[in-house]
Amino acid sequence: MYEKFHELPVEKQTCIINAAMEVFSKNEYKQANTDDIAARAGISKGSLFYYFHNKRDLYLYLYDYTANVMKSQILDKDFWKITDLFERIRYGALCKVRILKKNPHILDFCVRCFYSKEEAVSSQLNSMNTELTDNAAESYFAGIDCSKFKDGVSAQKVYQMMNWMSDGYIHSKRMKEDALDLEQMMKEFEEWMEMLRTMMYKEEYLHECNRDT
Repeated sequence: MYEKFHELPVEKQTCIINAAMEVFSKNEYKQANTDDIAARAGISKGSLFYYFHNKRDLYLYLYDYTANVMKSQILDKDFWKITDLFERIRYGALCKVRILKKNPHILDFCVRCFYSKEEAVSSQLNSMNTELTDNAAESYFAGIDCSKFKDGVSAQKVYQMMNWMSDGYIHSKRMKEDALDLEQMMKEFEEWMEMLRTMMYKEEYLHECNRDT
């Protein structure tokens, strides 16, 4: 679908992606101006639509691009070596923080994608978000040692709780129009994990975790 775009030199592709990411990260979908994207990328608007049929296609391409960047840099060989659910969640969160620090526009773009209410993209984004979340859950549970959890505790529900807490934190910041502080968010995330670990793990594994730290 994006053959013409992928025929461009990698440097040119990156330039267009960065320009679009910046504009979409600073504006709601309807307000994002393709003229601004083209100007920042150093190409004509006609060329932009030659590579992407319309603004919607460009937006959805960026979503897939961002998801692939995250996946490729998080699901590495070290990720799969971890068998403790909380440690794997921590590893993934730290990887995300590193990626977002290097690519500041990705953070705002991702937040807008997950909270988009625009009719032109919201329906497909909701479907893509659901698929992405389901795939991420499969990755986080592959090879996990669930024997550490107390009897009757569902590891899947613990993972879901972590996602809901993270989602609630971001939603609260957006409602207050506060900037997301990645360091502060990670600090609170660590505290939530330790509280849940204490509540959900068997006693002998808590002692083991304390020795490791």
